[in-house]
Amino acid sequence: MGLEEEIESIREEITSTPYNKSTEAHIGRLKAKLAEKKEKLESQASAGGGDGYAVEKHGDATVALVGFPSVGKSTLLNALTNAESEVGAYEFTTINVHPGMLQYNGANIQLMDVPGLIEGAAGGRGGGREVLSVVRTADLVIFMLSVFEIERYSRLREELYNNKVRIDTGPPSIKITKKGKGGINITSSVDLDLSEEVIKEILREKGYVNADVVIRENITVDRLIDGLMKNRVYLPSMVIANKADLIDHDYLENVHDDLREEGLDPEDVVFISAEEEKGLDVLKETIWQKLGLIRVYMDKPGRGTDFEEPLIIKRGETIEDACKKLGANLLDRFRFARVTGPSAKHDAQQVGLDHVLEDEDILRIIARK
Repeated sequence: MGLEEEIESIREEITSTPYNKSTEAHIGRLKAKLAEKKEKLESQASAGGGDGYAVEKHGDATVALVGFPSVGKSTLLNALTNAESEVGAYEFTTINVHPGMLQYNGANIQLMDVPGLIEGAAGGRGGGREVLSVVRTADLVIFMLSVFEIERYSRLREELYNNKVRIDTGPPSIKITKKGKGGINITSSVDLDLSEEVIKEILREKGYVNADVVIRENITVDRLIDGLMKNRVYLPSMVIANKADLIDHDYLENVHDDLREEGLDPEDVVFISAEEEKGLDVLKETIWQKLGLIRVYMDKPGRGTDFEEPLIIKRGETIEDACKKLGANLLDRFRFARVTGPSAKHDAQQVGLDHVLEDEDILRIIARK
């Protein structure tokens, strides 16, 4: 039996097995085995070569536009950036990844218009696996939907999930330390729905015999397996509803209902018309906020503060992170810094490397020559 047949056989067994406390450990083992088999199959496929869709990352952050064919991604990319992605009112207009650069708040944000996904993309249909490999490298995923096809959101998320992309969540809070003997010992800081025996069965399936395991969340079987695999990607996302100019105001509540059925709050969805270039200012600001970017204006000796080209870093980053991005061995030569702005207690506050910067701070670094 080949790998594909083995995978299908395991899937069928999982589907046909009733889920209850007595079968929980068995299903857990099957799911762990399924993840391992899929990993092996994908490794073989990668070794076989292929053109792929490798795109070199540029700028301060990278955003992937994800959607089914002909939803308007190319039109939006052209409206937001300097790209020239082919546009057509038929499926599969885009057959290669087209990057473009959105300039906003002094940041260069790379947008990638990837070929339209189809169902089964994670399994390789329509070159989907190559498309999804590009998505995995992004800092933010934008789900682009038509106001007339909101129900496609679930299918898009499923395709990403099947390609090991986890949306709007972080890695499971699990720590595993291998040891020489003593079996598997489990410690948890929260009440667990999964029994210790189920957890141990899954760990054994993944090759753990002796280990100390610390769990800090009420974990599910799938989250546990994610924590054991090393190739999961965790990305933030946002949703935009295109072609909003084509619906009557009275139909808008129907769209809101469709969004709620998909588990989306209409208030969190950005409504746009890529064709008419409406709603793009709100979209740009939402992308900025979702990426968590901030501007730091550098106070340059003898030249004053540069408000034209700010240093772009992530929210929560420190003076140390700023030095690393500025380069020129600043970290090695660093003495102290002075900050004026939202993060400072007073103008020109003297701070060290661990000081957390905020948006629109003015920063001066004093370094050894």
